[in-house]
Amino acid sequence: MVIPDFGRARARVIAWLGRRYFARTQKHGLDLSKISLIPDEALMALKRDGLDPVPELARVRADQPISTLPLPLGVTAWLVTGHDEAKAVLSKVSGFSSDFTNLMRDGKAAVEQNPGGLGFADPPVHTRLRRLLTPEFTMRRIGRLAPRIDAIITEQLDTMEKSTGPVDLWQEFALPIPSLTICELLGVPYEDRAEFQRLSTARFDLFAGASASLGAISESLTYLLGIVEKQRRDPGDGLLGMLIKEHGDEIDDRELAGLADGVLTGGLETTASMLALGALVLLENPDSAEQVLGEQDGVHRFVEELLRYLTVVQVAFPRFATEDMEIAGVSIARGDIVVCSLSGANRDETLGPHMERFDPSRAPAPHLAFGHGIHRCIGAELARMELRAAYPALMRRFPEMRLAIDPAGLSFRGTSIVYGVDALPVVLN
Repeated sequence: MVIPDFGRARARVIAWLGRRYFARTQKHGLDLSKISLIPDEALMALKRDGLDPVPELARVRADQPISTLPLPLGVTAWLVTGHDEAKAVLSKVSGFSSDFTNLMRDGKAAVEQNPGGLGFADPPVHTRLRRLLTPEFTMRRIGRLAPRIDAIITEQLDTMEKSTGPVDLWQEFALPIPSLTICELLGVPYEDRAEFQRLSTARFDLFAGASASLGAISESLTYLLGIVEKQRRDPGDGLLGMLIKEHGDEIDDRELAGLADGVLTGGLETTASMLALGALVLLENPDSAEQVLGEQDGVHRFVEELLRYLTVVQVAFPRFATEDMEIAGVSIARGDIVVCSLSGANRDETLGPHMERFDPSRAPAPHLAFGHGIHRCIGAELARMELRAAYPALMRRFPEMRLAIDPAGLSFRGTSIVYGVDALPVVLN
C-alpha cells in the first residue's frame, strides 16, 4: 500500500493501546487526537533496523519472553516475544477476547465503526463466519486462481520491460499483484482496483489522525456494501458470489462486507510488502536467486524462510484478558492487554540456531508469520501461491536486476504494523 513512512507508523497498535489508555481519562468518549502520546518505548515491537527487528527486542526476549509494556495511568499491557509463549497466547480460545468493542468506549460508535470480519470477532460469531469462509480458501478453490495469478504477474513484468529507466518495484510489481488477485478472488471489477487500494491504505494513515482512520473503515464498508448488494442481485463466481449462492440465508450484507474488507486489508498490504522486501533480499543474496529458479522444493524453502525472517505483520491482534490466568509462569489479570510480537517470536533461538540470519537452505521452521490459533490468517495459502509464482518469474525475466540507488537510501516504514519499504527503485538490465 502506498502510504508515507509515518502514515503506517502507529495505526492499529496505537489505536488499540491508545484507546484503552485514554478511555481511562475521559467520561464522554475518546479523544483520538491524543493517541500519539503513547510512550515511544511501548512501540519497540514495531521498530526495525533495515530488515531486522531492533536488537532491544532480542534482549527483551532473552530476559523475559513475556514482559510489561510501559503504559501510563495504570493500564497493564504485556509484550510476548518468545515463540512458545506467543503460541500459548494465540492458541488460547477461552480467557481472551479480540472483539472490536474492547476498543471503543461508545457503544454506538463500536457498532458503526466495527469493520467486521474475523480479526475483531470472538466465538461463536468468529466460529460461524470462519466456517463459512474456510471452504473458499481450500487449495482446490484458490487453485482456480493460479492461471490468473500467473497472467497478472506476466502483465506486470511486460509493463516493467517497456520502461526506459529505473522502475519502482513496489509500485509496478509488488502492489498490483495482490491487488488484482484480490479483485479476482472477491469478484470485484478490474476497474475498481484503484479504489480498493485507496480504501485499504487510508485506514493506516495516522497523518490524518486515528479518527480519520476509523472513518476510512466506515467508507470502505459502505463501498463494499454496494458491491455486496450487486452480488446479492446477481451472484458471480468470486468469493462473494459463492458465499451468497451457498450461504445466502446464513449471512447478512454487513457480515459479507466485513469479510470482504478483511480479505482486502489482510491480503493486499501484507503480500505487497512481502513481494517488495523479498525482492530486496534476492538482490542482496544472489545465491538465493539461483535457488528460486530451481526445483519447487527450493522455492518452497526460500518462501518459508522469507516469511519467517521478514515477518511483515509484526504483531498479532491485541488480546484482552477476560479472566485471571497464568501464561508461562506470568500472572495476567482480567482486563490486561496482551500483544504478541510475531517478528520477535520468529527470531527465537528455540526454533534453531542463528535465527537472526536469513538462511533459505534450512528446513522450514514452524513460524508464526501468519499468526496461530483461531485467528491464523485464512488466506495463508493464497499468499504462498502468489509468492511462489512471483519470485521465480521476476528473476527469470530480469536476471541482471539491481538496485538503482545506494541501499542506505532506501526508506523503510518507521514503526509499522505491516513492515515494508516505501519505494524500491531498480534497474532491470
